[in-house]
Amino acid sequence: MDNFPSDIAIAQNAKMLHIKEIAEKINIHEESLEYYGKFKAKLPLELQSSNPKGKLILVTAMSPTKYGEGKTTMAIGLTDGLNCIGKKAIAVLREPSLGPVFGLKGGAAGGGYAQVLPMEDINLHFTGDFSAIEKANNLLSAVIDNNLQNAKYSLNLDPKSISWKRVMDMNDRSLRQIIIGVGAKANGIMREDGFNITPASEVMAILCLAKDLEDLKYRLGNIFIGKTFDGNAIFARDLNVVGAMAALLKDAIKPNLVQTIDGNPAILHGGPFASIAQGTNSSIATKMGLSLSDYVVTEAGFGADLGAEKFLHIKCEQSGLKPDAVVLVVTIRAIKHHAGLTADDFKSENVTAIEKGFCNVEKHIENMQQFGFNPVVCINAFPDDLQVEYDKLIALCKAKGVTAIVSSAFAHGGKGSIEVAQKVVQEIEKGTTNYKPLYQPTDSIEHKINIVAKTIYGANSVEFSPKSKAQLKVINDLGFSHFSICMAKTPASFSDNEKLIGRPTNFDIIVREFEISSGARFVVPLLGDVMRMPGLPAVPNAERIDIDNDGVISGLS
Repeated sequence: MDNFPSDIAIAQNAKMLHIKEIAEKINIHEESLEYYGKFKAKLPLELQSSNPKGKLILVTAMSPTKYGEGKTTMAIGLTDGLNCIGKKAIAVLREPSLGPVFGLKGGAAGGGYAQVLPMEDINLHFTGDFSAIEKANNLLSAVIDNNLQNAKYSLNLDPKSISWKRVMDMNDRSLRQIIIGVGAKANGIMREDGFNITPASEVMAILCLAKDLEDLKYRLGNIFIGKTFDGNAIFARDLNVVGAMAALLKDAIKPNLVQTIDGNPAILHGGPFASIAQGTNSSIATKMGLSLSDYVVTEAGFGADLGAEKFLHIKCEQSGLKPDAVVLVVTIRAIKHHAGLTADDFKSENVTAIEKGFCNVEKHIENMQQFGFNPVVCINAFPDDLQVEYDKLIALCKAKGVTAIVSSAFAHGGKGSIEVAQKVVQEIEKGTTNYKPLYQPTDSIEHKINIVAKTIYGANSVEFSPKSKAQLKVINDLGFSHFSICMAKTPASFSDNEKLIGRPTNFDIIVREFEISSGARFVVPLLGDVMRMPGLPAVPNAERIDIDNDGVISGLS
């Protein structure tokens, strides 16, 4: 496949249908659409039913590697595959962040012949949702500093206690820790501050968990800012800015309708990171998809230990949703990576490496089974894969009681995922799924962390730093012990050390500190050195992106 066209070439050569034709496929009248050109549209919140009847399919994956596992590609391929076998299916996915687009990972619109279109628009600004979230976040930041500056209206907020940060949808490590208010007194109170990337903003998490505009406003008001010099908690509602923040989000709260290369509907909405937030599209979009179709294919970011765990413990707990099936995406190359091989060794036949690296897949299978799912393993096909290695992997999965099926959706679109689609439908029709969370809201924060660390990650124990212990007391004093936990750790390993690949054992998890996301109703235990503002690689993707005089973009992936 050396001459296989690039993702952007495939996307630009695809014939797109007018978005009203896509809407007609799921019985949406043209008058309900808010057009963003010919191929994108906003959908009104009224299209979500209070009791949707569709079946929900969660696509997750083994621990990711730098070589890419293609989870979004497989989710889109599965959607097209379901439509190929006569099922009414919609993909409901996250929107890409500009950080990875210009950084290292690239876009998030799928790949090959399993993409969502228009690819360039989706990867670059799209309908402006991220910009609106960024502005709402930074409006709150500006009002906080304005309150510090004006003694007459001051809330007596202690600048050293402020936990709220500004955001920007770009990888820029130099903004992680900054000093603001430098210079004349009129420039504001000088204090330490910093930027997170927009997908790490609590406003993003809130938008993706809110039920409607009223709930959005309520959650925005509950954002914890810091404490007064007297020790009293200050929330966004105390700054009288919630209405303005919500006004900025009036369009961003509406899901976006686009299409797959096969001409099937896809809804994209929201994009919280999975290593530091809940890592899944909005609850509104998911419920809307379930209201408009018989099957919804959605995904959760990174490996199942992060994305799927948070999907099940945060999104499902707050929305009342529950998957009817789980698909676990794996690749031969990722399995070889977790066996300790390097990219130079991937092309050589190595059944022993499949046996060794399967330990990573095995743990993810066991984790999904603990939640009450028997996942379908979807093997994303790459040109260098060998049938003998497929056979070994399929046999290893069978020994764990699950079915593994090869998907060639990247090369063949929906037709390449027909077998996977058929198996997923069979699993749903069996009705044997019995989803159950691993912890309850009434459990203590410490207990919830221990459950995830020991049961999902396989850790021996959890250690809390002195700083995290002090913060834990604040969380409990504020009455937030019933919140879910949103673990922030490296996606590359089950542990908090990215170098421990495969299925590490005999390791401890260290909680170094906490962040409070009271509007999103979760607390974030920070493990290891997870950054909320990534940096660019030595040679970023941005250097490869260009546009010609005809407006044709190149270099996107």
